[in-house]
Amino acid sequence: MAYQLKRYRQIGSVLVKYGFDIAIHKAFPPAARLGMRPSSGTADGGTTARRVRLAIEELGPTFIKFGQLMSLRRDLLPPEVIVELTALTDRVAPLPFAAVRPVIEEYCGPIPEAFASFEEEPFAAASLAQVHRAVLRDGAVVAVKVQRPGIQETIEDDIAIMESIARRIERRYPDFRVYNPTGLVQEFAAQIRRELDFSQEGRNAEELARNMASCPDILVPRIYWQYSGCRLLTMQFIEGVRIDDLEGIRALGVFPPKLTELTLKAYLRQIFQDGFFHADPHTGNLLVTPRGELAFIDCGMVGILRPERQEVFTRLLLGIVDIDVNAVIDAYRALGIDLAEEDEEGFKDDTYAILQGYRQFEIRQYEVGNVMAQIPEVLRRYHLAVPLTMMQMLKVIMMMIDTNSHLDPSFNFPSRVRPYLTDILRHRYLSADAVKRASQSALDLGRSAAELPRSLNTALVRFSSGPVRLDFATDDVADLGTSIRFAASVLLIGMVSSALLIGSSLVVLAMDRPMSPGICSTISSLTLLGYAAAIAIGIAAIAYVLRRS
Repeated sequence: MAYQLKRYRQIGSVLVKYGFDIAIHKAFPPAARLGMRPSSGTADGGTTARRVRLAIEELGPTFIKFGQLMSLRRDLLPPEVIVELTALTDRVAPLPFAAVRPVIEEYCGPIPEAFASFEEEPFAAASLAQVHRAVLRDGAVVAVKVQRPGIQETIEDDIAIMESIARRIERRYPDFRVYNPTGLVQEFAAQIRRELDFSQEGRNAEELARNMASCPDILVPRIYWQYSGCRLLTMQFIEGVRIDDLEGIRALGVFPPKLTELTLKAYLRQIFQDGFFHADPHTGNLLVTPRGELAFIDCGMVGILRPERQEVFTRLLLGIVDIDVNAVIDAYRALGIDLAEEDEEGFKDDTYAILQGYRQFEIRQYEVGNVMAQIPEVLRRYHLAVPLTMMQMLKVIMMMIDTNSHLDPSFNFPSRVRPYLTDILRHRYLSADAVKRASQSALDLGRSAAELPRSLNTALVRFSSGPVRLDFATDDVADLGTSIRFAASVLLIGMVSSALLIGSSLVVLAMDRPMSPGICSTISSLTLLGYAAAIAIGIAAIAYVLRRS
């Protein structure tokens, strides 16, 4: 408790220093406000958004990581704040080697026994960890990522304080409840705890490597588990240049525009086919090797999508590039984004105005990243709650577009992405799993049709044997009629599909009797035709139901 009060005062002093003292009295408990004073020094001037970034950087690693996560939430924060949060950096001075040596030896044993050589000066350092180059006894060159001692305890203490502040904000500022501060902090806590578990990062890298195994020009570092654990990760050292280093790429003999196709294919496959994607795609985490390979490093943050979400996101992005507002709205609804009926027309108009920016789009004429960023801006304007995975997906797509436009100024995102998305949807609808699901749905409809007479009889018996109370809302009568017609249509389709399935199955059973080859061939063809018709009707019925849902 004493530490938390001290930390409260530190946080409050930084906020006061950068001009946010107006929120202190309601967000901080009285005990923490005692003795609170501004930090030494004078705050830099500038916009409110810039002061937010400077305050976050001064508050340390936990708040920096929180700010980086919030930079995804374009649906919640104004564009100027997002720009500043995107610029957050957690590069810090490295710790002396003596401070991290015990962590390394905890997992590897004595360094001279595990490594042929070990560079004590790290080549990268951040708030959570620093990375050293080393050579294993078998000659493999590796990067050793070692966690800063005590960082887990610091972050857990800060999370407890952030949760307390979020609860107080919700109580004292009711208007902020729509943004769910407590939920945002909990979401962040789960994410940062995953990042602190380096073994999870290693498993993410291996999963990404398996998914990308069929792509020969995609590289993910190999993990050396015998020298890794929760606070240490030893991985293959990859020589290469950052993907935004055009001169370095050309010096390697790699043609930059060629990388745009590789980047596009890799991310579209990760998001829309595998449902497991690298969610921290800043240019420092994408390297180009001397052989022209694209290497994904730092897999601490990944996005995971269920199969149905993959399909919805595919339809969402295809709706965006095709300027199909209705498809975009349908995808939003499938994601659970609730749009009030009175806002629907205005929301459609605003969305359509943004999508028009893609018509005849060329990078030389428009800034596609800014156009994509306006989509969550509309969501924010209408106070719509958006799943984090959607914002992760949009961030990845926007950064991929920015990277590819840098590599190739003639890169045209809509025309390049449309064939991939169409192909992904076609394969998804014609896959064996899709046919199996359609067949099962048809059988379910058939069973429901068979149960209908019994259900109607039960209802009639109850109706005739005693008093029945019926409540009608006059405004809903028209909707009720529509619903009944819809149910009747679905039932009829299900009965036809079931009849075809049952009839074809009976024909198959009857073919056990001897018959001439010609007749047998004709009956087999008719049976297959019956099954195909039943499946087609089932798929059409499912699509019809989904469109009306």
